[in-house]
Amino acid sequence: MNFKHDVEVLLGQSLSQEQIVQFEVYYQFLIEYNQITNLTRITEKNEVYYKHFFDSLSLINICDFNRVFSLCDMGAGAGFPSLPLKILYPHLEVTIVDSLGKRITFLTKLIKILNMQQVNLVHDRVEVFAKSHQQIFDVVTARALGHLSMICEMGLPMVKQNGYFLAPKGVNYEVEIEEAKKSITRLGGSIIQIKAFDLPHEYGHRANILIQKNKHIQGYPRSYALMSSKPL
Repeated sequence: MNFKHDVEVLLGQSLSQEQIVQFEVYYQFLIEYNQITNLTRITEKNEVYYKHFFDSLSLINICDFNRVFSLCDMGAGAGFPSLPLKILYPHLEVTIVDSLGKRITFLTKLIKILNMQQVNLVHDRVEVFAKSHQQIFDVVTARALGHLSMICEMGLPMVKQNGYFLAPKGVNYEVEIEEAKKSITRLGGSIIQIKAFDLPHEYGHRANILIQKNKHIQGYPRSYALMSSKPL
């Protein structure tokens, strides 16, 4: 398997030697740290490269990151999808919000090893952070954080008007979209593109959902308990 070739052919993005090295350093440190702190159940090298790195980079097929300057990643875990995107687009100012201190500790060490600038790590609950950081990001995203209606309620308030919320999803994306349509509209957003695709080498089916924020709606997000018990 040739990760560089697949990124260039399937995503239309060339990788420099420096970027290839960064991905290898990222992989090695993730696997090493995963023995101390459980960050991912995916540890085999090709799986990490395609199920984590390539999957994260697939967002470039639905959003032009050359025009994005500020990105918020909600509940990024081990840094997906924001840090692979940061490797390709060093100009991005990335803010990662995660409620688990052990993940923030890992990410702090990782960005130092990768020599990344303009990466802000926030140890907080996403819904709390979102309350005080409204309308400030060009793009907000969340991968494997929760149902589409919930992540939109937490994420869309932080997006600038006419900015985007990006939702990477798995095989059940159509069901989630149907269940979240009303909430997306209520939150001032609209789905403008859905791109379903297969990861290379039969590593799974994915869909990226692009949601544009048309207007800002006050009062969101609600508390986690309310979002869980009474979805919009």
